[in-house]
Amino acid sequence: MAVEIKKGRELIRICVENNLKLEYSKDAGANWSNRYMGNPTLPGNFKDLSVSGKDLMGETDKGLFYSKNNGKSWYKKD
Repeated sequence: MAVEIKKGRELIRICVENNLKLEYSKDAGANWSNRYMGNPTLPGNFKDLSVSGKDLMGETDKGLFYSKNNGKSWYKKD
């Protein structure tokens, strides 16, 4: 089952068909669009999402990553 969180006015979730990808919805989940198309090297497969301040956090099989632009790009958390 996909992990889904609310960030601002959007819902963001791990794609149901491919956990390398993220999707977002601006209409309470009625319609979903691609946000991040994935990279098997880094960050890898998403396991969980959370919000920390203004950052979106992603737990993956490669470690903890953060995004400052709602999941469009990801950076390894030190």
